Amino acid sequence: MSPRIGVVIAVHNEEQLIGRVLSAMLEGGSAGEIEIVVVVNGTTDRTIERARAFAGVIVIEIDEASKIAALNAGDAASSVFPRMYLDADVVISREAVLAVADVLAGTDPLVAAPRLQIDTSRSSWLVRRYYEVDGLTDFRSRGHIGSGVYAVSRAGRERWGEFPQVIADDRFVQQLFLDDERAVLAEHTFTIEAPRTIRAITHRGVRIAIGNRQLPAELQNAEEQPASQRQLHLVRRVLARPRLWFGFAAYSIVYATIQYRAKRTIASGIQTGWNRDVSTRGIEE
Repeated sequence: MSPRIGVVIAVHNEEQLIGRVLSAMLEGGSAGEIEIVVVVNGTTDRTIERARAFAGVIVIEIDEASKIAALNAGDAASSVFPRMYLDADVVISREAVLAVADVLAGTDPLVAAPRLQIDTSRSSWLVRRYYEVDGLTDFRSRGHIGSGVYAVSRAGRERWGEFPQVIADDRFVQQLFLDDERAVLAEHTFTIEAPRTIRAITHRGVRIAIGNRQLPAELQNAEEQPASQRQLHLVRRVLARPRLWFGFAAYSIVYATIQYRAKRTIASGIQTGWNRDVSTRGIEE
């Protein structure tokens, strides 16, 4: 059987999660319908052994602890299109992966993903309110591709060469495509676990904000409205939902803190690394 879709997973010290994401994609499937390439980069734990325990999964090891280097190595090892790029902390079913493959089998759209679900069941009350407001933003409600999952057709992948040295690879890819070139599969979902605390959201958000600011502007095709207009849209949506007013105040404070710290970090020249939330992995920051 020829694979219907290729999946590249870049992982760094993910022994706790790699088995979960692979099991979810392979459960109940036929051998060979999904080509999975796991690129383990700079690992110091048992991620490699855990990944190699799954029959049919291609496992590559590189010494450099770099997600971008891992994504480029995964591309070099795969020839299958459509191609999905997946983070290890994502839970996505085989059915959702194959639904994306079917959507991208034609000439349009060029990039696609299932609908994002955020599991806040283990998060604080304030974190849950934060994500209720976040779900109303223009970024989340208009062709959101990313947050751990995105897939491209062969023509879509021709939009760029190797992945550039950026932190926010998913944001980089989303912004290469106009709204009408994207597809979000509302009937299929993938799940990520929310950070447990506001502190963890802020820490992760600073890395994301820095990554967004370093994206090469000349490679971005998507047109974004001014930040003031996007914020006005959010305020209008929240005003229609009185129960979110307190959550919006908290969201606004966290958002402003993230942007301020990101600017300070960039100005100081401090380098930031692998973008992941360690609070959901049982690691103290």
